[in-house]
Amino acid sequence: MPEEQSAYPPSPPAAKPSPSQRRLMRRHALIDGMAVLFLALAAAVVLAADALMLVFACILFAILLYKLSAVLQRRFGWNRKVALVAVVLALAAIIGLGGWAMAPQISEQSTQLAKEIPASIERLQQEVQRHPLLKKITSELPDPKEMTQQMSQMVPNAGLFFGGVLGALGNVVIIIFVGIYFAFSPGIYKRGFVRLVPPAKRERATQVLDTLGDNLARWLVGKTISMIIVGVATAAGLTMLGVPLGLILGIIAGLLDFIPYVGPIIAGVPAVLIALSMGPDMALYVILLFLVVQTIEGYVLQPLVEARAVELPPALTIVMQLVFATLLGFAGVALATPLTAVLMVLVNMLYVEDILGDKPDAKTG
Repeated sequence: MPEEQSAYPPSPPAAKPSPSQRRLMRRHALIDGMAVLFLALAAAVVLAADALMLVFACILFAILLYKLSAVLQRRFGWNRKVALVAVVLALAAIIGLGGWAMAPQISEQSTQLAKEIPASIERLQQEVQRHPLLKKITSELPDPKEMTQQMSQMVPNAGLFFGGVLGALGNVVIIIFVGIYFAFSPGIYKRGFVRLVPPAKRERATQVLDTLGDNLARWLVGKTISMIIVGVATAAGLTMLGVPLGLILGIIAGLLDFIPYVGPIIAGVPAVLIALSMGPDMALYVILLFLVVQTIEGYVLQPLVEARAVELPPALTIVMQLVFATLLGFAGVALATPLTAVLMVLVNMLYVEDILGDKPDAKTG
């Protein structure tokens, strides 16, 4: 039986897209892919912000270790991994011996500080009750016990991933060990990241990563030296003035110096409150001490750090602190400066240089 012929004529073969159409299709696919990637990254930041901050802290510690080991490698000609082991052992010895020598005093002063702050707030409120204007202002302040409770609740939540005191110790342990692993074999992680980039852009991606590492390393080394100087100067100055708890207040000032502008203010509050219990003159001396230390840090130490790293405008740093504080909480405030340095390098190299075609800046390129 003969086959029945279709009533419809055969459809013509589909025309192949022209080269311009193919380029347009690829461009649309690239834009759609970038949009999906941006949404995925935004979701990751929102849903896993604490974990990402912890990873970033690990990377910062790894960069610091790598930079210190590179210095030993250049100076003594050691193998880099041997130099890294020497750096880790030296840091462990310094922290261990220092902690063992000062642990009783730190523990005693920490306990005393926790009791002294509420008492100082109460004495301050009693003092200002004599002045009508100050009385009106302080009447809107919360009770000292409530303020102490809020501060105690904020400190455990200031961690990067885990909460509570044990969680904070867990964060420190993770940063130390993961940072050491990163610093021991950085090439593995660097090559793995570069392989995610299209082959034509891998050389540029390597240059960006190298620039980021160099700038962060120089900033971290300089900031570490600055923190030590601020801590020692503050502790020595408070002790010379006769302010109690000078050691623990100096340690707090040194640690909080990692956070520019905001950290020194937070560190100065407990010192001034304790000094007020000794009289308004002593409080004034303590304020002057912090101003002198921060002036030296801001006009001498910080320019030396920024001369070899990314220069961060003060207004931009403060704005980014507000932005990261809103998005990431206390961890965002603490890591706002290195995060801003990273963003500045990426904008300069990937947008200003590669897209706009401007000449590379001396500090970032």
